[in-house]
Amino acid sequence: MDAASLLTGLLLGALLATAVTLGIVALFARRKPEETGLEPVHESLDHLHRLLAGMERARATAHGELREQMGTVGQTSAQLKHETAALVTALRTPHVRGRWGEVQLRRVVEVAGLLEHCDFVEQPTGTNDAGAGVRPDLMVTLADGKQIVVDAKVPFTGYIEAVQATDQAVRDQRVAMHARQLRTHVDTLAARRYPTAFRPAAPFTVLFVPSDGFLTTALEAEPGLLEYGFSRDVVLATPSTLLALLRTVAYSWRQERLAQDAEEVLEVGRRLHARLSTLSGHLIRLGAALGSTMTRYNETIGSYERSVLAASRRFDDLGVAESPVPVPTPLEATVRALRPADPLDEEESRDGTHG
Repeated sequence: MDAASLLTGLLLGALLATAVTLGIVALFARRKPEETGLEPVHESLDHLHRLLAGMERARATAHGELREQMGTVGQTSAQLKHETAALVTALRTPHVRGRWGEVQLRRVVEVAGLLEHCDFVEQPTGTNDAGAGVRPDLMVTLADGKQIVVDAKVPFTGYIEAVQATDQAVRDQRVAMHARQLRTHVDTLAARRYPTAFRPAAPFTVLFVPSDGFLTTALEAEPGLLEYGFSRDVVLATPSTLLALLRTVAYSWRQERLAQDAEEVLEVGRRLHARLSTLSGHLIRLGAALGSTMTRYNETIGSYERSVLAASRRFDDLGVAESPVPVPTPLEATVRALRPADPLDEEESRDGTHG
C-alpha cells in the first residue's frame, strides 16, 4: 500500500465518522427542537467541516504533487535505462572498450603519482625480436632504468552478457565464455613478445583489467587463470593491484632521486674539501715565507747596526751631520702556525661558552 492510498483511506474514515456524527446530532435536534443547548455542538461541527475541507484540499494537492514526482521518476528511469543500453552497446565495440581501458589506466597512473614523459610513456612503439611492430598502452620506467610494459585492451563481451542474463544457466555459460576470452587475450599478449621490443624491459607484460569485477568473474569459471598468465609471462592486474605496483615504482623513483641528490652533495663536499686542503697548503707556505722574511729582516738590521750605523755615529761625533741617522727596530712578531681546531674548543663554541 502506497502513501496516497493510505492518506485516502484515512480521509474517507474521517468523513464517514463526521457524517455519522452529523446524522445523530440532526436526529437529536428534531426530537427536541425546543432545546437551544446544541449551539456549541453546531459550532464545533462547522469547525470540523472546515477542517476536513482543508484536509481534502491538501490531500488533492499532495496527490497531484505525488503523481508529478512519480512521472518524473518514471522518465528518469526510462532515460537511465536508455543510457545504460547505449553504454552497453558502446562497450561491445572493440575500440570503445580499448579507449575506456586506456582512460582507466591513465587515472590509475595519475593517482599513483607518476609523471608523464618522466616516469611513464603512453602508446610507445617498438619492434620485437620477430620483426613485428608493437604498441602497448603504457610503458613504466623503473628506477634502475628497466621498463614495465602495460596493455589495457581487455575483451569483456562475455562479462556484459553474463550481467544481463536472467537465467542462471545462461549466466554460467557467459561467465565461462568471459574466462575463455581473457585466457585467449593472455595468449595474444604472450605472442606479441613486448619485452623484446623495449630494452631493458622486465621479462613480463602487465595485462590491465579495467575493473576488479571483470577478473573476479573470470576467476569464478577458471580459478587458475592467474597462474596461467604467470606461466606465459603475463601478469593480470586490476586497478587496485596495479595502483599498488605503480605506487611502489613511484616510491622507488623518489628514493632514487634522493640517493642522486645525496651523491651530488657528497661530490660537492669532496670538491670543497680538496679546495680547502689546497688553500691550507698555500697558507702554510705563506706563513713560512713570512717567518723567513722576518728572520732575514732582523738579520739585515743586525748587520746594518754593526757595520753601517757604527760608522754613521762618527759623523755625529764630529758634528758633520745635522741629525742622527734613525735606527730601525727589529720585528718581534711571530707568524701563527696553522693547526687543527681543538674538538673541545669547537664544542664550547657551539654551546656559546667560548668567546
